[in-house]
Amino acid sequence: MSRRRVISSIAATTLVAGLGLAAIPTTAQAQNGNAECSNLSDPATAGWVSHAQLGRELRQIEATSAGRVEVDVFGHSREGRELYAARVGTGDKVLMIQSEIHGNEKVGTLALLKLLKTLATSGSPEARAIREGVTLVALPMLNPDGSELNQRQNEFTWEEIVETYPQLEGTQPPYYYSSRAGGLDLNRDFSADLDAEPSPSTLPADETEPGMFLSNESRALRDLYKDLRDEFGTVHGFVDLHHMGPCNQENETGQYVTVSLDYPPLGSEADGNPRYADWPLLDQDASRRLALAAALGMQEHAGKGNAETSPFFGGVVRYIHPQVADGYDWDRDYAGQARSAFALNGTSTVLFEIRGQSHAWGQKQMGMLTAVVEAGITGIASRMADGSVDELDGDAFFDLPKYW
Repeated sequence: MSRRRVISSIAATTLVAGLGLAAIPTTAQAQNGNAECSNLSDPATAGWVSHAQLGRELRQIEATSAGRVEVDVFGHSREGRELYAARVGTGDKVLMIQSEIHGNEKVGTLALLKLLKTLATSGSPEARAIREGVTLVALPMLNPDGSELNQRQNEFTWEEIVETYPQLEGTQPPYYYSSRAGGLDLNRDFSADLDAEPSPSTLPADETEPGMFLSNESRALRDLYKDLRDEFGTVHGFVDLHHMGPCNQENETGQYVTVSLDYPPLGSEADGNPRYADWPLLDQDASRRLALAAALGMQEHAGKGNAETSPFFGGVVRYIHPQVADGYDWDRDYAGQARSAFALNGTSTVLFEIRGQSHAWGQKQMGMLTAVVEAGITGIASRMADGSVDELDGDAFFDLPKYW
């Protein structure tokens, strides 16, 4: 059966079973809404990967990959920690994947390490096809300073920011600066203008305005993106790995959400994205196809096996995007996110929102969540490699179940 027909078949059953669960019974592995899901009162961080461990793991993967994986340092955090890029594959389509731009959202880093180990050593037909068709660039732990503190923001006080950019003397911090944490929400520090520099005239007041590239981390990611665009002509795909709350329930089944997927939240699509008329490379439908590829990967990989032991514990849904999903007349426009900035430059981008943060329920199901995320990324990479992602129906994204 062609992948186009697979999507059509799945779309017809999503409201009953949920995309990704159609092949196996949902009741055996779904955690229903009566189960405990609240934040942990005494969170532990020992089970997650530290920055020092990340460096050791990446070097070990590189050393045992027979030359398939190349690990580089593409920048440094504000406190001097390395920002790592692990590159695997020789294909002419480039896929960037980042994790932990928010330092307390940690499953994505584990999933990237697991994926890199697979692509480094596996001789399976799928692994070979991905390596031959795609150049995958993994960016685990983009916010190592925040990760070490188990907090969302990095560490960069406004006083230090003004010292770094004297032209901002006498101005107020942008909306995404936290005086409590003494740092920036890095995933609001991006602009579609990849040559932008901080200026008093561009201080954003809210999320509908682009960020300023204030942080080392956002500037390093911007420069890497530009380098890859120069090398490949375009950056074909970008995956942004995040976490959401632990207690969201899929509406039809009542089971807790495992992963929600989204395309770039840019402007009012009902009005044809009027704020972004000057960015003709924006292709929301291509991003929706990328999200569908992730959902199919979860079905094919994380959904395999006996329903009692399947790691796909829960379901995949679409992330809230109200102006399109349910006729809302307001926008959910986040111009300063990396995925938005890159989408406006012609890249298909997809957001993963994984169940639970490091301080919440997520650590209790670390292995399951890691497997599901790796499966979703594999679904994207394999379909980019053979070109079948372009055959998917982007509108089928709206057949994914919702949770709001």
